[in-house]
Amino acid sequence: MIDSIKSFLGLGPKANYRELIENGAQIIDVRTRGEYASGHIKGSINIPLNELSTQIKKLKKDKAIITCCASGMRSASAKAQLKSLGFEEVHNGGGWYSLQNKI
Repeated sequence: MIDSIKSFLGLGPKANYRELIENGAQIIDVRTRGEYASGHIKGSINIPLNELSTQIKKLKKDKAIITCCASGMRSASAKAQLKSLGFEEVHNGGGWYSLQNKI
């Protein structure tokens, strides 16, 4: 149970985000448009969490996806949603600012 909670929150085995980006991973920032406008990772795509299911065509299933938000909670939810929609390689990058420092 604890492992599944850690996995859901993106606290499982650490992903090498820099390597994922170098291999073409897409960064999806699921914060609101206003939050995104106040600062974001260069090259990331802003798809607010509440619009994710309707904007799914903007994403490529054959590329890894890294979700991010302000703290990691919405990005964990986005990861679960994308996995349920058939995306295989999805990573919860957590908060955008800390993710930016990892890439």
